Amino acid sequence: MAAIVAYTIFAGADFGGGIWSLFAWGARKAEQRDALERAIGPVWETNHVWLILLVVTLFTAFPAAYSGIFGALYVPLFIALMGIVARGAAFAFRHYSPRDSPMSHSSLRAFAVASLITPFAFGLTIGAVTDGQLKVSGTAVTSGAFSGWLEPFAIMCGLIGLLICAFLAAAYMVPRTQGEMRRDFQRRAIATSLVLGVVTTAAIPVAYWDASHFFQSMSRTSVLAMMAGTAVVGLATLWVLWRGWANVVPLLAAATAGGVVLSWALAQNPYLVAPGLSLSAAAAPGYTLKAFLIALPFGALILLPSLALLYFTFSRDTFGDGS
Repeated sequence: MAAIVAYTIFAGADFGGGIWSLFAWGARKAEQRDALERAIGPVWETNHVWLILLVVTLFTAFPAAYSGIFGALYVPLFIALMGIVARGAAFAFRHYSPRDSPMSHSSLRAFAVASLITPFAFGLTIGAVTDGQLKVSGTAVTSGAFSGWLEPFAIMCGLIGLLICAFLAAAYMVPRTQGEMRRDFQRRAIATSLVLGVVTTAAIPVAYWDASHFFQSMSRTSVLAMMAGTAVVGLATLWVLWRGWANVVPLLAAATAGGVVLSWALAQNPYLVAPGLSLSAAAAPGYTLKAFLIALPFGALILLPSLALLYFTFSRDTFGDGS
């Protein structure tokens, strides 16, 4: 879950940057796109470290779930993978092409569209392992390739994934910009936060209709407490955005997005594929888990300080007003 939350709040903002590049408008749309690209540039590849950690953890610690999920949901996961690859290639072509060239314009469109498709596909996958439509026999997922992820609840999860990414990108750009451009991103963050609140609320009756097991799990005290806390943090984020307190916006926005993910995780627990494949049933042998948990901190000792230095170094630049 730490890997999922980290991927959401870091890579999610990268995807959101592509979304706002697609929907940039107004007199400063060229400047908005340039600021987004310059903010994303130093970190966009690094943010996928969290996805690698997630996949490796699933493969090593829960091999039955890895096999079942990737086998049953290879269509949305393949779409997400192609989106990541196409997005990276398009970003590189955009960066090294003359700004007004046909290659630059086509690369911008490819980058933006891939940034839109990828988080939606990941959201479909989250919804599919949650909505109870995947059939499980023992530790094997026996559903067909189009089960689960085309259901209403999965589609709602896809929309929530999109909105989280757009919200994070706009919120993170507030302290990274100045003048009128800051107000542009401030307005986008407020609007997206409101829409995200509406859609996450609308997902509850959809869960009642389409994901009954997940809906029943939402009545747990821990889930209700996390949902309430997330709502409070979301309202606090709206307040600081409205007041223009730019420096605290990213922290509160990340906490809001993380709270949405953790609320889902608490309701999903103890299942990896609800309601048939639990964490304990999918787990690797004990010696594998122990070896993995011993090795993980040693990698973290190298990885985490390096990432902290990278993010700190490249988060100090601001854009706008001719910069």
